[in-house]
Amino acid sequence: MMGSAAVDERTPLFRLAREEDDHPEASSSATAPRDDDDHDDEHDRRRVALHLFLEARTPPGLLYEKFTISLILLSVSTFVLSSVYVPEYNVGSNLPYECDRWCDALWFGNRRDNALEFLGIGSTSVVEILVVGIFSIDYLMRLYVADLEDPRYKGMYGRLKYIPTFFSLVDLASTVPFYVDSFLLPNQDLAASNYLRMFRLLRMMKVEGRYDMAISMIDDVLYAQRGILGTALFVGVTVWGVLSSFFYIVERRNPDMIYCGAAPDCDDVDASLCVTDEWGIVDCSAAGCDGEGEVCWNLYRSIVSSGYWTLIELFGEFPLIDQHGFWGRILGTFTAVFAVAVFALPVGVLASGFDDQIAKRRERLSALLGREEGGGDDSGGMTAKAEEDVLGDESTFRGQVYNFLHRRSSPSADLFVLFTRVLIVGCAVAFAVDSVVDSNGGLHAFLGWFQLFSCVVFAVEYSLRMYSAGENPKHQGIHGLVRFALEFLRIIDVLSIVPYFVCLIFFPGPVPSFFLLLRVFYFEKCSDSFTTFDDILMENLDVLSVTGFSAVLLWIFFSSILYFTERDNPDEEVRGYYSTIPNSMWITLLNLSGESPLAHYSSVGKVLQGIIGLFATAIFGVPIGILGAGFEELISRKYEETPDEEGTTDPSLLNRTTVGDFQLFCYQFVNGVGSMAATTFELSIYFLIGTTVTIGVVQTVNGYENVGSGVEWLAVIIFTIEYILRLIGAGADPDFSVSSNGFTARVKYVFSFYSIVDLLAIVPFYYAYANPNSWINAHDEYLRMIRLLRLLKLDKYVPSISLLDDVIRLKREILAVAAYAALTLWFLFTGAMYISERNDHAMEVDPLPLYGCVEGCTMADRYSSYFTSLPLTGIHLTGDFPLVQYGGLGRVILFFAVLAAVGVVAIPSGVIASGFAEIVESKVKSKNTEKILSRNAGDDWFDIRYRQLEGQPPPPSPLGPDVDALQIKVKEFLDGRVDETTGEVSRTRFSKIGRVLFISLIIANVTAVVLESVPEIDKAVGNAVGNFFDVFEAWSVLFFTIDYFLRLFSARKSRDSLYSPWMYARTFFGIVDLITIAPWYIQNLLVWTGVNVSQDQAKIFRIFRIFRLLQLEDFLVAFSKLDNVFRATKDILKATGLMAVIIWVGTSALFFIFEQNNPNFRECDDSIPLLGTKTKPGCFDFETTAACNAFYPDMCSQSAFTNMPDTMYYVAVFLGGEWGVVDFTWQGKLVCMFLCVAGIALYSIPVGALFDSFGAVIGLSDKDEEEQEEDIVLESILK
Repeated sequence: MMGSAAVDERTPLFRLAREEDDHPEASSSATAPRDDDDHDDEHDRRRVALHLFLEARTPPGLLYEKFTISLILLSVSTFVLSSVYVPEYNVGSNLPYECDRWCDALWFGNRRDNALEFLGIGSTSVVEILVVGIFSIDYLMRLYVADLEDPRYKGMYGRLKYIPTFFSLVDLASTVPFYVDSFLLPNQDLAASNYLRMFRLLRMMKVEGRYDMAISMIDDVLYAQRGILGTALFVGVTVWGVLSSFFYIVERRNPDMIYCGAAPDCDDVDASLCVTDEWGIVDCSAAGCDGEGEVCWNLYRSIVSSGYWTLIELFGEFPLIDQHGFWGRILGTFTAVFAVAVFALPVGVLASGFDDQIAKRRERLSALLGREEGGGDDSGGMTAKAEEDVLGDESTFRGQVYNFLHRRSSPSADLFVLFTRVLIVGCAVAFAVDSVVDSNGGLHAFLGWFQLFSCVVFAVEYSLRMYSAGENPKHQGIHGLVRFALEFLRIIDVLSIVPYFVCLIFFPGPVPSFFLLLRVFYFEKCSDSFTTFDDILMENLDVLSVTGFSAVLLWIFFSSILYFTERDNPDEEVRGYYSTIPNSMWITLLNLSGESPLAHYSSVGKVLQGIIGLFATAIFGVPIGILGAGFEELISRKYEETPDEEGTTDPSLLNRTTVGDFQLFCYQFVNGVGSMAATTFELSIYFLIGTTVTIGVVQTVNGYENVGSGVEWLAVIIFTIEYILRLIGAGADPDFSVSSNGFTARVKYVFSFYSIVDLLAIVPFYYAYANPNSWINAHDEYLRMIRLLRLLKLDKYVPSISLLDDVIRLKREILAVAAYAALTLWFLFTGAMYISERNDHAMEVDPLPLYGCVEGCTMADRYSSYFTSLPLTGIHLTGDFPLVQYGGLGRVILFFAVLAAVGVVAIPSGVIASGFAEIVESKVKSKNTEKILSRNAGDDWFDIRYRQLEGQPPPPSPLGPDVDALQIKVKEFLDGRVDETTGEVSRTRFSKIGRVLFISLIIANVTAVVLESVPEIDKAVGNAVGNFFDVFEAWSVLFFTIDYFLRLFSARKSRDSLYSPWMYARTFFGIVDLITIAPWYIQNLLVWTGVNVSQDQAKIFRIFRIFRLLQLEDFLVAFSKLDNVFRATKDILKATGLMAVIIWVGTSALFFIFEQNNPNFRECDDSIPLLGTKTKPGCFDFETTAACNAFYPDMCSQSAFTNMPDTMYYVAVFLGGEWGVVDFTWQGKLVCMFLCVAGIALYSIPVGALFDSFGAVIGLSDKDEEEQEEDIVLESILK
C-alpha cells in the first residue's frame, strides 16, 4: 500500500537515529578510526553527520528544518500574492501597479523587465532564486546520503532507484521547473511550471512522521473500504449515467437552457428567438448573437454536457434551479429526493472510512500514552468547586468584593448577576433593534446610551473581579493574576469592553455595539459549552494536525490550479472570481465544503469540480467534522440521555360498565378492527388522504382549479362520517376514556391534536360552501392548503410527528446545551455579517423590490438590518452558500463559519434526528422481535427460497436428457461452473471469451449512446438508412436478444432463477435484460406498421440503451439488493418517511402561500416599467402577479413558487440543503429558519437509515483487521 511505502521511506532513518541516540557508545565505537582506513571512516562519519543534520536529528539540524519551513511558507506566500499583481487579470485595480520593478524582482517575478532582467533568465525573483538554490543543494545532499536512509539506494544504480521515490519527486517538482524556465525556455512563460512551486508544501511532510500519515491514511481508507466503495461507485456512476441521459432528453430543446455567456457581445439574449436544428446545434443570429461557430449552445446539448450538470445536481447543488422545464423539474425533484442520497454513497463511504481510521489511530495513541478516556472532564468542575469553597476576608474591602462577585454569597449578589444578565440581553436586543430604527431618532439615542451604561457596568465589574481575584490563593501574585485574566470569561470581558470604547471613538455606528454581543458567552456558565473547546482541541490535536494539514494542501492546490484554468474563462462571472489566487481560494473553499456556487467552468475546470465533489470534499470535511463530533461527544458525555417513563394506558382503568356496545363498535370500526368492512374502511381513509392531498396540489396549477371537485366532496363526506364515528367511539378509546365518563372522553377528543386536524380539514369546506361570498371562498388557495393537513391524519396509523415531544424529552439536556452553542454562534455570526455587509455596495445583484430596491441593488440591501441578516447567515451556517458576492471582511467571517461554526450549528438538528431514529427504532422493536441488521436483513420469499435450494440439484428437463445436457452447457457458458463446496467459479476459455465480449459490448453500447448525443458526431454520421449507429445497434440488439433467450433456456439449471424461466424473467436481471432490447423492437414495429417516428422520438427509444449499464450488475451486486435494503428498513421508513413527506408538503404549502406573489421573483415584459405611476403602474407596483397580468395581459410572471408542484420542486431542493433562492418575504424567512434549524435534519433521517442498511445488506461493511506498522508510526510521533 502507499501508506506502507511512505512508512518504509521513514523507518530506516528513525532506526538509525534511534540507535545513535540510545547507544552512543556503540555508535562511537562503530565509527572509531582505524589505522588501515582512517580516511574512509572520517568520510563515513561526515556522511552520517550530514544525514542526521538533514533529518533534524541534531540541534543545528532542527534549526535548519525550521529555516526550510520558513522558506517553503515564504515561497508559497509570494506565489499566492503574486497573482494579485498581474495587471491583465486585475483590470480596474491599481494594486498591480503599486509593485514596481524592484519590488517585483525581490518578491514575485511577474515581469520580464524587472530589476533582474540583466540575468537573461526570464521573469524571476530573488526569493525564487534563493529558495531554488537552497532546495537544490538540499536535494543533492540527500541524494549523496540516500544509502543511509535505505541500503537499496547504495551506489549509482541505487541512487537511480531513489529518484522516483515520493519525496524525491516532490523535491524535483519544486526545483527542476525553475531551471527549465530559466535556461531551456527563458522566453516562455509556463503557467504549469509556476504551479509546480506549490509542491514545496509537500516538503513539510518531512518535518514529522505524523504528516506521513496524511497520505498513508488515504491509502488505508481506500484499502479498508475497497469492497463497499467499489459497489457504491458502481451505484453512483450508474445513477449518474441514467439521469444524465434523461436530463439530456427533456432539456435539450429547452430555450431557457441556451447559454451565450461565453460570447462577449451576447450577455442578454432573448433565447426564445434562437433556433435549434435537428442535430441540437443552436443558432441565435435572429436574437442578435452571431459569430463564427456555435456562439450559443444548450447546456444539455449532449449526454456529455448533461453529465456535468447532472453531476453537480447529484452533489446536491442546483445552479440551474429556475431554468429547468416541466419534465426537468420532475427529474430535479426525483434527484433531490432520492438520487442525491444514492449518489452520496461513495463520499459517505470515504468519510466513514476516515472516521474509522481516525478512531483507530486515536485509540492506539491513547494506549501508548496510557491516557484514560474522559480523564480531563472533571478538572474544570473541580476548579470551579475549589473557587466556590474559597472564602474572602470579610474584614477587607477586597474580600467583600470577592465574596460578592466570585462566591455570590448573598441574595444581593444573585440579584446583581440577574441584573448583568438583563443588561446582556438588553444589549443584544438593542443591537438588533438599532439596525431598523431611524439613526436620527430618539430611540436610536436611547439605545446608544443604554449600551454605554451597560458597558460601564461591565467594565466596573471586570475591574473589581480583577482587583479581588487575589483573595483566591490560586490567583495570587503576577502569575496567578495572569492565569485568572486568561480564563475564558475574562477574555470575553476584555474583547467586549476594550473594543467597544475604542470603536466608540474611532468607528461610531453599530460596530461598537457588536462587541457587546460577545457577552452572550456569559450564559456559558449554565452549560459549559464553549469552555470545552480547548478539551476538544487537545483530545484531537494529533488527528486535527494530520487532517487539517491535508485539508490545507487540498485547498491551496485546487485554488492554484483553478486559478490557472479559469482566469481566462470567457464567462465574466467565473473569470472575475478566479482573477487572483486569493479570490480563487474563496470559491475553492466553498467547493471543498460541498458547494458549487459557480458552474460555467472550462473543460478542465469541470473535471476538477468533479474530482472535488467526489473525493476532496470527504477529506476536507474531516477536520470540520472532528470539531463538531468532538463537541457533541463531550456534551453527550456530560449530559446523559433522560428518557421519560413512557405513558402506557392500563386497560384495567377503563370503565367498561360505561362503554356501550355501539361505542366500542365505532371505536373498533374506525381503527380497522373486528371485521373486513372495518379494514376496508381504514384502507379507504389511507387512499382518500393520498388522493385529496394530490388533488389539492394539482388544483393550484393554473387551469386545473376544479380538477377532482367531486372526489373532494366524497372525501369530505367520508371524513365527516369518520370524525363522527371517532367522536362516538371516544368513550371506548383508552387515550381519552381512562378515569372519564363518555361525555368527558368526547370533550377530551374534541380538543385533541387529531380532532383539531380533522376539523381544520373539514369545517372550512362546509363554511365555504354555505357562504360563497365569504373570505375563505375568495381565498380558496388557503382552503386547498388546509386540506393538506389531512396528511397529519396518517400520524394516527403511523406515529411520526407526534413522536417529536418524546424526542425532545429524551434529548432535552443535550439539546439545550447544543442549542445554546448553536444559537450563540448564529447570533454572533449574524451580527458580524451585518456589520461587514451593511455598507457593501461593490457588487450588484438582481432587483429586490420587496426590500425597497429596484435598480443598482447590492448585498447591502440584503443585509440592511440584523433581522434580514439572520436567515441568510443561518443558511450559510447550514453549509450552503447561494450568495458569494461578499467583500473581503465577509469572506473572512464566513471562512471561520465554514471551519468551526458549521459543525457546531449542525449539532442540535443532528441530536433531534438521532433521537427520533432511536425512538422509532425502539418502538419498532417493541412491536416485533428484535432483528439484527446483517446480510440476511430485508430478505423476502425469494431470498428464503434461494437458501432452501442450497445443495439441491436442478430439476430435470421435461424434454429429455439431451436438453438437460444442453441447458447445463449453456448455463456454464454464461455463468461458469460453481463449486458448491467452495463457491468458486471456474470458466472454460470459450466462456471467458464470451464474458469479455459481453462486457465490451455493454461498454461499447453505452459509449455509442453518449457519442450519438453529441450534435457534431450525430450530424457527421447522419440519419441515412444503414448509418453506423443504426447498424451497430441492430447487431447489439441481436447479441443481447440471443443472450436473453439463452438465459431463459438455461434458467431451469440456475439457482439464481430458482430453477424457473418465468422466475428469471421476473428477477432484476431478467427485467434489465428485457428493457435493453424491447425499445428497439417497439420502435421498429411502429415503423413497420406505418407510424411516423420522428428523430426526437427515436432518440427516446435509443436512450434506453443506457440501461445496459445495469447489466454490469452481473459482475457487481448492488441494485438487485435495493429491495432488500428497503425491506430491512421498512418499519423505520414508515415513520420517518411519513414525517419527511409531511415536512416536504407542509413547508411547500407555506412557501406557496407566502411567496407566490413575492415581487422579488416577479418578471415582466421589457415594455413594462419596474416602477410606474398611478395611470401606468410598474411591474412591482402590483400586490399580486395576477393583478399585474390583469392590467398587462400575459406580460407578467413569477419565476418561482407559481403553484404547488413548482413549489414542491424548490422545497425538495431546499430540504437537501441547497437554497437556490433566498430573497423571501418575512414569513418565508421564518419557514426558511425552521428548515435550517430542524426541518432538513428530520427530512434526512430516512436517507441515513437507507445508507446504514445498504452496507449491511450487501455484506461489505466488514473492516479489514490488518493494521501493521501503525504503532511504529505512532511511536515515532511520541518520540
